[in-house]
Amino acid sequence: MPTSTGTEAAGIIAAMIFPAVFTGLPLYYWPLLFAISLAGSIIGTYLAPPVEAATLRKFYMTVKPWGFWAPIIAEIQKEHPDFVPNKSFKRDMFNVALGIIAQLALTCLPIYLVLSLHGPLAICVAMLVVIALILKKTWWNKLEDIIGETAHHSLTAPAAPTAAAKAAQP
Repeated sequence: MPTSTGTEAAGIIAAMIFPAVFTGLPLYYWPLLFAISLAGSIIGTYLAPPVEAATLRKFYMTVKPWGFWAPIIAEIQKEHPDFVPNKSFKRDMFNVALGIIAQLALTCLPIYLVLSLHGPLAICVAMLVVIALILKKTWWNKLEDIIGETAHHSLTAPAAPTAAAKAAQP
């Protein structure tokens, strides 16, 4: 069984067994369920074979995540000296915070609509409009640059010469 499946299974099986074992609100046994899921994830991480370097390079070049990627960045920059890693952590975290607020507003919006709470509904819609305008400027407009950089740096190997091309060589 692949390790990721095993780690997911630990949390799922515990979540299925806990209601039969524990009484009361599920909120009370949630910390234990979280601990079992976390332990399954950590154990699964160390039991799984390491991910191949080529896969990590491709992932980093496509996603450009933050974190401790210095060895992978160094490998990529050997092949692509003009490659620039993600240096917009603050802007990205700002966008994530805005996205969380927008998601909460989207959750509240239908509740306010159904309950005919027009004041909170108007505030919710106004928040979503403001957040959408900010994200348009700080995220959406920057996507073309990010996608262009990713497409420019491809990790695919050059195509192998065909038999005809080999025959044509002197």
